[in-house]
Amino acid sequence: MPSELLQMFLDNWLLLVAFFFVAILYSSVGFGGGSSYSALLSLTGLPFVQFRGISLLCNIVVVSEGTYFFNKNNLYNWKKVLPLVFFSVPFAFLGGVLKIEQHFFYVLLATSLIVSGVLMLLPQQNDLSLVRVKKFRFIHNAIIGGSIGFLSGVVGIGGGVFLAPLLYIAKWDIPKRIAATSSFFILVNSISGFLGQLQNPNFSINWYLTVLLLIAVFLGGQLGAKLSIQKLSSKSIKFITAILIVFIGFKLLYHNIL
Repeated sequence: MPSELLQMFLDNWLLLVAFFFVAILYSSVGFGGGSSYSALLSLTGLPFVQFRGISLLCNIVVVSEGTYFFNKNNLYNWKKVLPLVFFSVPFAFLGGVLKIEQHFFYVLLATSLIVSGVLMLLPQQNDLSLVRVKKFRFIHNAIIGGSIGFLSGVVGIGGGVFLAPLLYIAKWDIPKRIAATSSFFILVNSISGFLGQLQNPNFSINWYLTVLLLIAVFLGGQLGAKLSIQKLSSKSIKFITAILIVFIGFKLLYHNIL
């Protein structure tokens, strides 16, 4: 086994480095990076059926670390967070059951992501670290969590790219708390998604490569989460998040229109 892992490392070292840096970037804003992991895996010779399983596992590792560091730094308001995730998990399952025309849906999704990202990039007068947070009742958080969870289930990702822009625009909380909330939201939805993948008769995975990739994103995720808490300002977190959202949106448009 050690020799097989070593050979797998030598054959895929560039992919491992790419996963490491993706994990740094995404974890710094509370994301897992699932969509980018899938994009990188598409450049390899791996069968397509393995992409979602590997990406979801990497998501779980990255956001688990992020959730730990965010919680350690008291960045969770659980009275607001729990309603989001309590309703997201069952609605994510329902979204996965729904059948919809893929091309049409992804074009609409890409457009909404680009608009959300651009809105987040617009200059604001207030210091983002001192933004006046609006009060949200339990029912409001439940509606947000359920609807985003449902959309995430349809698409098959953790859902942070949908949740974060909505929370920023709604002034749900300060950017660091939104990053923390997105991390936990992605964690529970990614676990649910992977458990669903295990029930899929087409599920398969290269465990040797997966173990190496999980180590790479574990190291990158630790570094990214620490940067988010200790180094990055609230303005930087929001800017990086917006750029990632717009990038994902254009990537979806490119693959579904061109």
